[in-house]
Amino acid sequence: MLDSVSHIAKWPMTFFAALFALTACNQQAEVTPPTASPSQEYNLSLGIIEFMNQVVDPTADELWGTAGWVNSTEGYYELYPTTDEEWNRVRQHAATIVEIGNMLALPGRAVDDERWQVYAQGISSAGIMAMNAAAEQNEEDYFQAGARLYSVCSACHQAFNPAIASPIE
Repeated sequence: MLDSVSHIAKWPMTFFAALFALTACNQQAEVTPPTASPSQEYNLSLGIIEFMNQVVDPTADELWGTAGWVNSTEGYYELYPTTDEEWNRVRQHAATIVEIGNMLALPGRAVDDERWQVYAQGISSAGIMAMNAAAEQNEEDYFQAGARLYSVCSACHQAFNPAIASPIE
């Protein structure tokens, strides 16, 4: 009988110890990461032309090359992903497009013109639209996201580098 009383006495201590541990874990989960301060330094060793050529263009081309259709003398075929794996891959590229918008808005890379920020946000918005469409495997929405990205890129090029007629050469 004494063993069962001892066991009952230990139960509340174990319960409160577990509750304390869970509370401590919860408190750590609520900690927010520090925000960037104006003095924050970023590695901007890629100039804007190299950034466009090495990061933006290949990523955007992946999206544009996997949406729509081709109707040529060789026949008609669709470019859309056909497997879960392919949709996941384009969703990953769309996530990169979201972050490209953020990278273009970084201090030291952004042009001192409010239109630049609008275009950077537009790129991220098109990326989110493409991510959502890819998650739903919605071909029409995915196509529209690519069209939005194209429109934003074209408008930005028109404003900041008119020598580039369009994002696709």
